[in-house]
Amino acid sequence: MSPRHLSRLSLCAAAIGALAIAAVTISPARASEEAVIIPAPTVDVQAADGIQTAVIAGGCFWGVQGVYQHTAGVLNAVSGYSGGSKMTANYTMIGTGTTGHAEAVEIKYDPKKISYGKILQIFFSVVHDPTQLNRQGPDIGTQYRSAIFTTNDEQKKVAEAYIGQLNAAKVYKKPIVTKVGPLQAFYPAEDYHQDYLTLHPNQPYIVFNDMPKIENLKKIFAENYIEKPTLVRNAKATN
Repeated sequence: MSPRHLSRLSLCAAAIGALAIAAVTISPARASEEAVIIPAPTVDVQAADGIQTAVIAGGCFWGVQGVYQHTAGVLNAVSGYSGGSKMTANYTMIGTGTTGHAEAVEIKYDPKKISYGKILQIFFSVVHDPTQLNRQGPDIGTQYRSAIFTTNDEQKKVAEAYIGQLNAAKVYKKPIVTKVGPLQAFYPAEDYHQDYLTLHPNQPYIVFNDMPKIENLKKIFAENYIEKPTLVRNAKATN
């Protein structure tokens, strides 16, 4: 079990002093993994009518959700759990690293405004480091693994082809470890995890690990970036 996971919320408060000192010499842009500029997928899902769904996992869902909430064409991005049972789909249980769940994000998107391939390109470029096995940065455990949960055969084909394309191009120094598998179920996380990056922009963990991802999205995918995030609470209000 990740020591940081045991007290992710309380640890941030305890770390404020140390991070404040570090901030004198370390800028937020250097605190998280550097984004990697990568080619777009050569194979993509054909645009379909109606709202589509993508489910991905790439470390702590706070930052993953935050990135897609700033992505044009995304109608809603919900933090949650996927890979395990309904009985263990809660933050306390998944923290043991034994439930099979990964911290995941369910993305509802308009395929006429953003493609599945573009969602994956952002995922592999700015969301996380897909070469880290069962961890992302300071977060360690299978619940932080890199995974793509596909909703149909076409998504599976695109995801697997893209991983093969990136590995063949040697975009990263190490092979991609992202697992691709069919989505069995997605369970939304507790309310206090939703919109977390927007609600807690000054929390040290967010500042040093997640805000740089938003800046990288803005810089590398300027045409896909939106300044005002699409929040879960707003999506609920309109449903």
